[in-house]
Amino acid sequence: MKNVTILFAFISFAAFGQHDHARATVAQDTIKKSIPKEVHAQIGEAHMMIHYHAPAVRGRVIWGGLIPYGDVWVTGAHSATNWEFNKDMVIGNKTIPAGKYAIFTIPGKEKWTVIINKNWEQHLTDEYDKIDDLVRVEVMPKNLTVTQERLSYEISKESDNKGLLSISWEKIKLTIPFEIK
Repeated sequence: MKNVTILFAFISFAAFGQHDHARATVAQDTIKKSIPKEVHAQIGEAHMMIHYHAPAVRGRVIWGGLIPYGDVWVTGAHSATNWEFNKDMVIGNKTIPAGKYAIFTIPGKEKWTVIINKNWEQHLTDEYDKIDDLVRVEVMPKNLTVTQERLSYEISKESDNKGLLSISWEKIKLTIPFEIK
């Protein structure tokens, strides 16, 4: 009976360890697939959601390797990362109407370009067309001291109508300010 209990504890740890912070520090991420994830946030009157697939580093060279510098990247895996919000938003001094959009980036060694594109429903960058870009903003990447194993999106509230979109992976973090109209 003791072996069954230990086996059950191992299965529980493996299945739920990602959601339990205390256990996640002990467990290694061994899932090989890019995990589908969602982020929800409420800033003022605006509700927003980001849906993406989170690839893992898994010992690979990411920047300038798996993800080349200077090319448009889907900023996730499998399909375009999409960002949906129910109120108009301002990014880089440009107003974006409420709706659903794709997030793309162009990684660079010194600076990155973050793109909000109208075509939110596409596979990787197969159908990407610059003509559908609503906003392009340049951001300076910040170096992380600890490796972010899986790609992570976060939306944080700065004030009643201002927020930050953060994208972190490997040793890089991007922060994009936005304002709700």
